[in-house]
Amino acid sequence: MKIEISHGAGGKKMDALIKNHVMKYFRTGKAEVGLDALDDAAVIDGIVFTTDSHTVKPLFFPGGDIGSLSVSGTVNDIAVVGAKPLAISSAFIIEEGFSMDDFEKILRSMKETADKAGVEIVTGDTKVVEKNSLDGMIINTSGIGIKSEELEHNFETVNRYRKMETPWLLDSNLREGDRIILSGYIGDHGIAILSSREGYDFHVDIKSDVAPVNKLVERALKVGGVVAAKDPTRGGISNALNEWAEKSKIGILVDENSIPVRDGVRAACEMLGIDVYSIGNEGKVLFGVVGEKAEEILEEIRKDPLGKDAEIIGEVSKEYGKKVILRTGIGGKRILSKPVGDPVPRIC
Repeated sequence: MKIEISHGAGGKKMDALIKNHVMKYFRTGKAEVGLDALDDAAVIDGIVFTTDSHTVKPLFFPGGDIGSLSVSGTVNDIAVVGAKPLAISSAFIIEEGFSMDDFEKILRSMKETADKAGVEIVTGDTKVVEKNSLDGMIINTSGIGIKSEELEHNFETVNRYRKMETPWLLDSNLREGDRIILSGYIGDHGIAILSSREGYDFHVDIKSDVAPVNKLVERALKVGGVVAAKDPTRGGISNALNEWAEKSKIGILVDENSIPVRDGVRAACEMLGIDVYSIGNEGKVLFGVVGEKAEEILEEIRKDPLGKDAEIIGEVSKEYGKKVILRTGIGGKRILSKPVGDPVPRIC
């Protein structure tokens, strides 16, 4: 057996790689939230920690570049467990002969994105490898965060409706009656990458949604009532929702008519035979919230530019076991399965 591209693209094959190979060596009982949880970040001694490597192709794409992507990706993984991002590291692996002007553009983009998120890049590493070793450069970013006052307030609100067993926003927190909120249009990032990489002309202006979402998450926490949050990157909302259902041991019903998809993205997916629900995003958040606070949280996050197109897209129900069910546009129902891998590789 050899490792394939799909093993790193989110979905079933990456799950199997991590659970069958990685976790048998790196299981730990010391962390408050450890590797076993397979959440977006770990928690140890009160510090939230995450890391990510970025191999996007091309390095520059409509709406962003590898620099904005690397900072946003790490900030977002900290934010969706409910933490306040503090600082990140940045390690560059650069191919010999890479343009210094392009390197400057990427550094400038990282700085602007970090400023927008309110974090600092405080440490890192640089390596240069032989020409033709990789496609220009790879960036690894790691980040740390801490519990915020907003998170404490959030769980005080949650506990008015039901008892929480954890002080963090984890994939395993969903319960009967919770509602699912999506912060905006899906599929933009994956289609923007694909059109830029392959030269497809979809006759529409599709840009990546790449952005740090920590301020958006903070808005929701200030209202209170959030039990889980996730940025649906590799594998899209299909993968994210299935992770929630699997870890929370409960079903989820989502309404196709409520899921925001741009006409151009939908047309591109139909043209290419790609499932829009399995395409990665880089500036969106799925929120699991107690039903009693759903409308209030929706109203608040719509005040943020990143959440202006947010919708309540579904609800949590024991009726569907541990499956994710999609109510289709014509009124039928089908299982929304976890994808094998992201249909558009090398997007993050």
